[in-house]
Amino acid sequence: MTRTELFENIKRKQSFLCVGLDTDIKKIPAHLLSSEDPIFAFNKAIIDATAQYCIAYKPNLAFYESMGVKGWISFEKTIKYLKQNYPEQFIIADAKRGDIGNTSAMYARSFFEELDIDSVTVAPYMGEDSVSPFLTYDGKWVILLALTSNKGSHDFQLTANANGERLFEKVLRTSQQWATADQMMYVVGATQGQLFEDIRRIAPDHFLLVPGIGAQGGSLEEVCRYGMNSQCGLIVNSSRAIIYASNGEDFAERAAEAAHKVADEMRGMLEKYCK
Repeated sequence: MTRTELFENIKRKQSFLCVGLDTDIKKIPAHLLSSEDPIFAFNKAIIDATAQYCIAYKPNLAFYESMGVKGWISFEKTIKYLKQNYPEQFIIADAKRGDIGNTSAMYARSFFEELDIDSVTVAPYMGEDSVSPFLTYDGKWVILLALTSNKGSHDFQLTANANGERLFEKVLRTSQQWATADQMMYVVGATQGQLFEDIRRIAPDHFLLVPGIGAQGGSLEEVCRYGMNSQCGLIVNSSRAIIYASNGEDFAERAAEAAHKVADEMRGMLEKYCK
């Protein structure tokens, strides 16, 4: 999916919502546990209920890998279901990979060749040769960790060198030598607020994947005020607040209501800030 196609989908749906499929077998409604594949049954229902309100889905690999082979099968079935039934959805494998070159090449092969997923999150700590294997695939995206939403992000990402350049700023500047805004996005946590201004000074054109609204307390208004550009430039993720809006038999209906509410807010943000 190209950047133009992604923006066209945002304009058509008047939404830049990504639904995070952080599916935990211990949190899904009890009545699904008797299904042949409870994780896939849950994901399918959530996808069918929310697809009209979002432009992307982001399965977090940890939730599937925690179940071994069964979890990976559920993950693969979820990807195939999305591609067959909702081909306009942008699929993000939230895997946070990144290793020496030959290992990264295998990760890239897994997500981009075997599963044909649109994008994968990648950790930049090991440098260019750990990221470049993911950049050899036309039409695929690297989403590089830049400034995350967790409390521990301050331990390293905000530390500055002798010239006052913070680590996340160095990641942004250096990585733009590896790929353009047509192939690379950045993860920036919603809880970082006004720091989005600093991000946009360095990377004005890139799409930003923004986790942290909803259960983590990030402000959609702040994210849009400081982070939106003329092509929206944002994919804002919500996971728990949508998929676990209810743990009863009405879970899919409640998820749809939660996604609809966020999408309505996003419509207003697009009218206000996407100029």
